[in-house]
Amino acid sequence: MSSSLSALRAFSNAGHMIGGRIFAGFPAADAPVYLPLSPRLSRAIKMAPGDLLRIDGTAHEDQIALLLFSDDGERLEDHHGFAPVLPLDCHLFEHNPLRGWIEAQGGDPIAHQQAFICGAMDEALTFSAKQNLTIWICHLHPKDSLISGDTAPIVPIWHQRAKGQIHLPEPLGHIREEFTVKRGTAHAYELRGGEYVQIIDVEGQQCSDFQAFHARQLEKGQEFFIDSTATRSMVRSAYPTPGLFDKFYDAEMRPLLRVLQDTCGRHDTFGLACTARSYEERGFPGHLNCSDNLSKVLNPFGVAPRAAWPAINFFWNTWLDNHHQIQTEEAHSRAGDYVVMQALDDMVCASTACPDDIDPINGWNPTDIHIRIYSSKSSIRPAIAYRPKEDAPMQISQHSVFHERLAPLTNHFAPARDIWAAVSFPATGTIGEYWACRNNATLQDMSGLRKFDIIGPDAERLLQYAMSRDIAKLAVWRGTYTLLCDAQGEVIDDGTLFRLAPQLYRWCCGTEESGRWLTKLADDKGWQVRINDLGGSLPNLALQGPKSREIVRKILFTQPHVPSLDQVKWFGATIGRLHDRNGAPFLLTRTGYTGELGYELFCAPADAVVIWDALMEAGKDEGLIPMGSAALDILRIEAGLAGVHEFAAGADALEAGLAFAVDFEKTEFIGQAALKKHAQGQRKILRGLKCECDDLPLHGAPVYAGERQVGIITSSTKSPYFETAIAIARLSVEFSEIGLTLEIGQLDGRMKRLKAEVTNLPFYDPKRERARA
Repeated sequence: MSSSLSALRAFSNAGHMIGGRIFAGFPAADAPVYLPLSPRLSRAIKMAPGDLLRIDGTAHEDQIALLLFSDDGERLEDHHGFAPVLPLDCHLFEHNPLRGWIEAQGGDPIAHQQAFICGAMDEALTFSAKQNLTIWICHLHPKDSLISGDTAPIVPIWHQRAKGQIHLPEPLGHIREEFTVKRGTAHAYELRGGEYVQIIDVEGQQCSDFQAFHARQLEKGQEFFIDSTATRSMVRSAYPTPGLFDKFYDAEMRPLLRVLQDTCGRHDTFGLACTARSYEERGFPGHLNCSDNLSKVLNPFGVAPRAAWPAINFFWNTWLDNHHQIQTEEAHSRAGDYVVMQALDDMVCASTACPDDIDPINGWNPTDIHIRIYSSKSSIRPAIAYRPKEDAPMQISQHSVFHERLAPLTNHFAPARDIWAAVSFPATGTIGEYWACRNNATLQDMSGLRKFDIIGPDAERLLQYAMSRDIAKLAVWRGTYTLLCDAQGEVIDDGTLFRLAPQLYRWCCGTEESGRWLTKLADDKGWQVRINDLGGSLPNLALQGPKSREIVRKILFTQPHVPSLDQVKWFGATIGRLHDRNGAPFLLTRTGYTGELGYELFCAPADAVVIWDALMEAGKDEGLIPMGSAALDILRIEAGLAGVHEFAAGADALEAGLAFAVDFEKTEFIGQAALKKHAQGQRKILRGLKCECDDLPLHGAPVYAGERQVGIITSSTKSPYFETAIAIARLSVEFSEIGLTLEIGQLDGRMKRLKAEVTNLPFYDPKRERARA
């Protein structure tokens, strides 16, 4: 008996939004995809015949430019009724991506200087593609307006594919070969050293087992393939970050492949491919299985069959429960999710499309896997997927606009939302960067921050209702650190709010959830307010350290109607230009995340590199060096500033150590009632722990008083200043007395203890005198 992978009635989790079992993160294949476009940015959309595109109307005076190209580079505006084509001012948008795309297609770069341009629209612009085409949509907006806060809202774009169309992601390079692994089957193929393989989940929630062998060893009759023990021993990070910790090894510790891109983030490495026995023991003898399929397709290459093949189980969602038992449910992969690996030697590979239709592994519905092999001449950069919300379209992590200056200085990057951020710079190292910030100055790319402009007659009313600080007291050109809380008093997001005009605020924060939350509140109240998501339109740098003011002084020009440098006090802001009245504009704020004197500069992407260069040149004599996220984390912890782990689920703003940012006397804000109640009987409090040793406790380590757990570590580091390990901990108030000795649990929490003294926060500069200097 064998499975036919057919049924009298089938179902799919994609688009299932009725009943008690809904899949919000898995839209139907033909559902419209939301593609927001921020001011000054552009977006390319590939369309097939029958696809629909809708650009929602906007009353703002900003203009939208449309450029349509056929697959062979012919301009198609007239074919779709977009006339007349007019000159396009390239100063009104970041035109390098469009120009680069045209050049990559073999086109004339001058072609991007004309477009169909439309202004304010009272209703949506909708059209249907008659052929395969690429449409570029550019959001035109002046740089000066972007900096000053006179921004336009995001342009909402909706792309709906024709029914029945299977969508594969855009090719990443020159495809040497591609094929589909039909559900319930396997396929073997050869990779040459330097080539890339892309394994694509066509419809979503489909497991694909993978194995690879050294081709030259197979010719000698030796089977050397991906080995789980060797790989786990050699690799200390399984995430596809740039660097060395992204490889799979054989039993001789020779690297076989390295992971370059992963858009899913949830896989099993290394379970067994499903076996005949696993089905037989559940009453399905003869069921198709991946191990037999792998043996079958590998046989022509001289590989001996196995009843059970170890494999990389791409898109298989597994985890360990509290008893270390393997658990599984439906996969996280959406339609079009993929993994890209590069072959480090010639090899023979095999991929399956798992036939399991009796478990949630494949969403109960086995589908196909698509394989693309790219030539070694392709250039595929490291990337992962970023989704600001579970049902948002996938964004592949991008290089920051400062990358051309960062890349020559370091290979150590890590994902920061949708961009790669530098972790450290080997010329100085993390400790050198730390001391440079303490004694001189450092410059850091912080472009992963989210920025929102809140504009309109009800802007203050909305922010007063949403935020924990008294926004009514905030003067123009002033900022404040504040919180967005939910009704339970838990922190939704934190950040810095600046007032740039009487009815104009800029919110610099951590996540896109801020925008969704503020929009919901405004909608619920019916307030007249516009919320502009600046997306990637406003990259920013953090210039920090005691010499930062003198560096800014060398490059800053301000007009008389805005604050001068000496008038920009702690949490102040101004609009500056580089060197003179014609220089690149930027928003300058006296803020930072280090506890030191510091400034942040927000600019248009086109001016990013010139501003970086100007600051580095101005800081030559002041000891200015670049800094990465590792040094920032040390500085943050010493300064007692909250990070992601302090905002744990179930911990309110008071338990996150943010009572100083909560104004109980102001008019009502969301979460105020809960926080007032909690303040009367607060059970947890954030404190510092100074260890008596250098052993570093990890996030989540328990804190004990005798045999009873009384707290948990939220952040920790080895402090260069105090020359010992320090930690931020959430403690029971009964065990939070300053000077009390507690113990941090290691080795399952009880077999090893680290003695630590309870201290106040911050550890360093408790009066913030250096930041206020």
